Amino acid sequence: MQFAPEDGRDATLKQLNEVDHRVATGGEAVNEAVDLIEKLFGKTTPVPASDDIKVRAADRAIAKVAPFHRQMNGIGDAIIIETYIDALAARKDEDVFAFVTHNIHDFSQKGADTRIPHPDLAPLFDGVRSRYETNLSALLSELASDLIEETRFEREYSQDPRQLSELLEAESKLTTQVWYNRKWNIIARVEDGEEKLVPKEVWNQATPEERRNLMVDTIWEGMLAAMKRAEEEFGTEELGPWTDFEWGMINGKLSAIRWVLGDEWDMLDT
Repeated sequence: MQFAPEDGRDATLKQLNEVDHRVATGGEAVNEAVDLIEKLFGKTTPVPASDDIKVRAADRAIAKVAPFHRQMNGIGDAIIIETYIDALAARKDEDVFAFVTHNIHDFSQKGADTRIPHPDLAPLFDGVRSRYETNLSALLSELASDLIEETRFEREYSQDPRQLSELLEAESKLTTQVWYNRKWNIIARVEDGEEKLVPKEVWNQATPEERRNLMVDTIWEGMLAAMKRAEEEFGTEELGPWTDFEWGMINGKLSAIRWVLGDEWDMLDT
C-alpha cells in the first residue's frame, strides 16, 4: 500500500484487515473438521480384504460386471462390494444392512434413477434388510432421527465470527470506559486533598517522593477536556458509575477482546 493513491487507501486497508481476520477465524473451522475426520478414522474398525474376496473381485473384472461395466479398473470398488456380500452372509436375523455410496457411476443403474443399484448388483438388495443408499444423511435421519438432530445441532450450530472492525470498535469503547473511571479516581483524590494541583515549575522542583502526590495543572485541564470529549462521544450513561459486577464485566470484556486481537491476558492498560 506504500504507493497506493490517497483516495480509498484507508478503506482498502480496512477491507484487507477484515479478510486477514476472516482467514484466521475460518481456518480454525477447517482444522476442527480435519480433526473430527481423523478421530473417526482412528475409532473405525479396519475390515481386511481376504484372499477369497480378492479372487471374487478379480472374477468380476473377467466377467465385466459392475463395477467393471464401464471399462475402467474398478478393483477397489469390487473389493468393497464383495466385502459387503460377506457381511450379509454373516448377519443375524434382526440385522439391517445398508450399502451407502456416492459413487453412482460404478454402483448405480446407468442413465436412470441413481438411487437404484446397477442390475448386476440388484440381487444383493431387497430394500428391507439390505438397502442400497446414495445419501448417508437421509439414511441416518431415517434410522436415528433423534440422534442425528442432536448431533447436527452440536456440529452445525455456529455463530459467524465478529468482523475485525467490530472488535476494534468495542475495544475502543471499553478502553474509554476503563480510562474514564480511572480518571474519576484521580478527581476524587484531588477533591479529598490527597493529591495537589501545581504549576509545571513546582513539579520540576519537587523530589520524586513529593511528585507522587502532585499533578501538573495543565495535565489536569487536559484530562478534564478529554473526559468531556468522551462524554460527548458515548454519553454519560455509558461511562458509569458502575457496580462492582458491572466494573468486573467491563474489564473482563476488554481483556478478552485484547487477547483475541493478540495481547496477553489481563492487558488493561489505557
